[in-house]
Amino acid sequence: MKEEILYGINSVIEALRGKRRAFELFVSRDANDRRMEKLLKLAAEKGVPVRSRDKRDIGRLCGSEHHQGVALRLEGFPYSEVADIVSSWRESGESGLILALDGVQDPHNLGALIRSAACAGAHGVIIPKDRAARVTATVEKSAAGAAETIPVAQVTNLALALDELKKVGFWIYGTADSAASPLYGNDLTGNVVVVIGGEGEGVRPLVRKKCDFLVAIPLRGGVSSLNASVAGGVVLFEVLRQRLAVKQ
Repeated sequence: MKEEILYGINSVIEALRGKRRAFELFVSRDANDRRMEKLLKLAAEKGVPVRSRDKRDIGRLCGSEHHQGVALRLEGFPYSEVADIVSSWRESGESGLILALDGVQDPHNLGALIRSAACAGAHGVIIPKDRAARVTATVEKSAAGAAETIPVAQVTNLALALDELKKVGFWIYGTADSAASPLYGNDLTGNVVVVIGGEGEGVRPLVRKKCDFLVAIPLRGGVSSLNASVAGGVVLFEVLRQRLAVKQ
């Protein structure tokens, strides 16, 4: 059984609320965060043993000094299938929203994008298995626990996954700096897959061909592009804004 060490208070709290089996909780002897009481209560409810450790020992255990005095040994991250995401969407009775990431390699960007997707009400996130960041403790820390609340699927071929989503009624919107269509001129109230490209080359040509629409985020000033996680957040929350406006 694959295991991992998760760290950071929000990440650990959400993991303890989730379905993964947790084995041990390590807490710094001098931890004084006000959320610690909630964390310890969750651990007790799940029957997770709590070990008191020196702050430096926890840092060595999780390989980071940004652990906020807590680390959790638990089962490895459980990836979903694309079919699970589709089922979640259908059961919701809502317009579908899925975030697809084409080669995002920075774990902090991946974590931020997962968090934005969860906060925007997306039904899932799809990432490639190769040449892209996977969900690690660093990603989960950056997502501040959001990775426990939204399905994340790994696929061998993102282009084929997009084809399958088209068949069940999704429109694919890719982001591209050179796109003729500005983001805010598109109707995003239907079933939408938002495709965000990697930090270097953006959306790759093969995946770009699968997009029904290419949209650009209007920019001002001397900078020519946005960080991948920022771009994803802008598009996701434009989708949410339009949907909330329709309901009013």
